Order: sequence, then C-alpha cells, then structure tokens
Amino acid sequence: MTTIPTRSFGGTGERVSCIGVGGSHLGSQKIDEKLATRIVRAAIDAGITFMDNSWDYDHGSSERRMGKALRAGYRERAFLMTKIDGRSAGTAKRQLDESLRRLQTDCIDLVQHHEIIRYEDANRIFDEKEGAQKVLDDAKRAGKLRYIGFTGHKDPAIHLYMLEVAARHGAQIDAVQMPLNVMDAHYRSFEKLVLPELVRRKIGVLGMKSMGHGVILKSKTVTAVECLRYALTLPTSVVITGIDSMKILNQAIEVASSFQPMSAAEIDAVLAKTRASAEGGRYELFKTSSLFDSTAEHPEWLGEEPERLQKMMG
Repeated sequence: MTTIPTRSFGGTGERVSCIGVGGSHLGSQKIDEKLATRIVRAAIDAGITFMDNSWDYDHGSSERRMGKALRAGYRERAFLMTKIDGRSAGTAKRQLDESLRRLQTDCIDLVQHHEIIRYEDANRIFDEKEGAQKVLDDAKRAGKLRYIGFTGHKDPAIHLYMLEVAARHGAQIDAVQMPLNVMDAHYRSFEKLVLPELVRRKIGVLGMKSMGHGVILKSKTVTAVECLRYALTLPTSVVITGIDSMKILNQAIEVASSFQPMSAAEIDAVLAKTRASAEGGRYELFKTSSLFDSTAEHPEWLGEEPERLQKMMG
C-alpha cells in the first residue's frame, strides 16, 4: 500500500502530507469536473491530505469543484487551504464567505492572504481599522478558519517585509507559501533569504512552483522528478504541485512515497547544471514578468484603500 510521508506544519502541532494538490488546475477548461473529482479523491485515498485552492482560481470553479470532490467523507480526511485577495475588510469578508460556500464547509483549515507582491500589500492588510487581517482574526475566533498565512511569488524582500509588519501588529502567521525550486537558489532566492527565517520562527513552509508552471522543464536541464525531489529535500511542510491528469498525480505519489532526501553531492550537481539557465530569472517568469500577477490584472479584487487615506488625498 502507498504511504505518503507527513511533516510538521510549522508550530501548529498539525501534520500534513509532504506533497499537496495544487488547486489552480482543477477548475481549468482543460479538464472536466469528473476528472477533477477523480484527482482529488484518488490523491486523498493515496494519503495526500493537503489541498490547495484560491478564491480567484478559474472564476471560482476550482473551489466549487473542490467542494464537490470533498463530499462523501473526503473533507474529514483533507487539510483544506484557500486564499483571498482582498486587502480591505469588506472585500476580504465577501471573498471568505464565498470560499466557504463554494468549498461546502463550515471551517477552512488554512486561509492565506494571496499574492503579496507589493510592499503596500502588507500595510493595507494590517490596517488596524479597515484591513483584511482583522477579518481573518475574527473568522478564526468564530471557528470559520483554523490557521492564517500568506503567499507570494515576486520578491523575497517583500515576504520579509510582510513578516515584519505582521510581527509589529502582533499577528499570528502560521504558514508562508513561496517558490522553492532548483533555479530559485540562483536568483532573488526565497530559499536563501526567507526559508531560514520561517524555520527559525517555526512557521509552516509551503513550497510552490517547483517546476515554475512547467517553464523550468523547458530549460532541458532537469526532470520533473528532480524538481520535486529538490523541493522536498528542503525543510518544507508541504510541496504543492499542479496536477491536471492521473498520470501527473501518479508521478507525484511515486516521488513522495519513495522519497529520500537528495545528498549534498546530488544537490550540488543539480545546482551546477541549472546555474547558467537560472541567470536573471529567465525561467522563473513569476519573478520577472507580470504573467502570474492576477491581482495586477484585476486590481478590483484587492478592494478599496482605507477611507482615512482617501480623505487625506481629498
């Protein structure tokens, strides 16, 4: 029988599967609802507990499909995460309520502030009167969510600033999601700058973009298995990977169930053969282009600036 190793989820006392199902593919037009349900349930049956999603994925269809797939006893076996874009309290509350309805649950295990890619995101989220953090704190007290985190893919310095602002406001951050891959180590590195800080603070580490949305594989320097093994070798709580077919799911299950950390020699070899291709973030388009910046394309998802700031401008 397949066994997926579990890992500590930061300092929460929870344990989650070392690999997780990315939600962005589940609502895609490339796969139908039947296949999405099959992927989610087969993953959970295999021991993958961590389910990723977001309020904005595929106009809500990813959450709706996830909600349906988690019926029939599967919700109780999953650690369910979603993300909201709202920086203002009103927008954050609306998005959280929509996510709860779509996911067909009374409580989401982890809700994250999505796409922290600007310095001002932190200031808006932690505005004491009109920021989104207050909404999540209130929802946690009400039993609508259990843990709070944030995600981002642009710049490790922005992650560190978000952590600084959160600490200044006495906010509990349970998890941080960020790119961790074989090329990140060479350019604007989350692994080098943010990962040690998360480990020090006992914050759950959610690795993403181990293959850079498939772009890293186009460099012809590494295989998908090497990408997953490298990310899993880092001190991650879970590595979230996009799955759009049973073949890709089975590959992830095989890598996770048979996982052995890369040796120092293997790590050196992987980093040596990716160094030239990684120069300037050429294959990490989420860092160097706007192609992954959904909140930049849809600024209305962020909500209004605090009223007191608007009055200052008037």
